[in-house]
Amino acid sequence: MHNLTEGAARFRRDVFPAKAELFAHLATTHQPTTLFISCSDARVVPELITGSEPGELFVIRTAGNLVPAYSPGIDGVAASVEYAVAALGVTDIVICGHSACGAMTALAESHDMGALPTTADWLRHADAARARTATAGVDALVRNNVRAQLANLVTHPSVTRALAQGTVTLHGWCYDIGSGTVEELDIVNPFATAV
Repeated sequence: MHNLTEGAARFRRDVFPAKAELFAHLATTHQPTTLFISCSDARVVPELITGSEPGELFVIRTAGNLVPAYSPGIDGVAASVEYAVAALGVTDIVICGHSACGAMTALAESHDMGALPTTADWLRHADAARARTATAGVDALVRNNVRAQLANLVTHPSVTRALAQGTVTLHGWCYDIGSGTVEELDIVNPFATAV
């Protein structure tokens, strides 16, 4: 905790003054352009990877960058998606998987999740990705999981409306921790009109 306290003091002393004008603007304005959904993994830092300034990304982080398909009821991920799309009007949504993902490794290698029952239940949101992954290995599962989570995202009413209206674009990314590269996956917009 001491490191965090020192970090907060350094932020206030060294970083904040250099961006004081930006933070004064952000104190009364919240207009991110992108909803960025990534894994909770501490090695994946959306703002750092994208070179974004404070206020540019609306970030949701979940184990395995999982987005449950929409269902009525209380759901923090669904509420955050709805708020970003319907209230903030983000124009892009990125789902970003990454190399060496612990969640995808556990699934690809059939780890015993008996001691982690809540985590095991959560990882069931990746069942569609597992079903689509014929090739063994974590990398293939990571990519298929990004695609499966984008399919789940489209079931959310706010996203469905925004796609139909052409006001939001979906993106699937895979970030390689060791090389720092980002691969953009080919995805299909279910609401795109054929030309």
